Amino acid sequence: MTATAIAPLSLTEVREFAEAWYRKLDVHEPLANYKPLLADEDLKMVFPEVTIEKFDGFAGWYDKVINLFFDEVHTVKEVKLISETDEAATYEVVVTWEASLWNAPEPESKRIVLDAYQTWVVRRSEETQKPIIVTYTVGELVYAEGSAEL
Repeated sequence: MTATAIAPLSLTEVREFAEAWYRKLDVHEPLANYKPLLADEDLKMVFPEVTIEKFDGFAGWYDKVINLFFDEVHTVKEVKLISETDEAATYEVVVTWEASLWNAPEPESKRIVLDAYQTWVVRRSEETQKPIIVTYTVGELVYAEGSAEL
């Protein structure tokens, strides 16, 4: 099946996909559960601390963050279509992220609360016909008053 024969993604479908993505991150799902959600060879994810490519890059990043942050809550605030082609669509995704962080041997954990402004390039998987992330770029981070910072 060619990319042009695949039905375009709807905004509702991408929003539901984003919400499901963040639910998985909140509960630190097993790594294998992310494989069908990410592009294979052309995956690129840009975080404030690192840029990763391919699933192996995601695996290393994921292992680090699930051992660093806990009590996470992601709330999708907005998903907005920016542009689309026959192959993929670009969306602005705004998510509120809350997480606790403990740096040993500090006596207390810290709470981070922020809005993350992201740009996602998403396409429909030829295998599953469901959305997959091709590019995931974290842009501006807007911290809530009193929040700890990264």
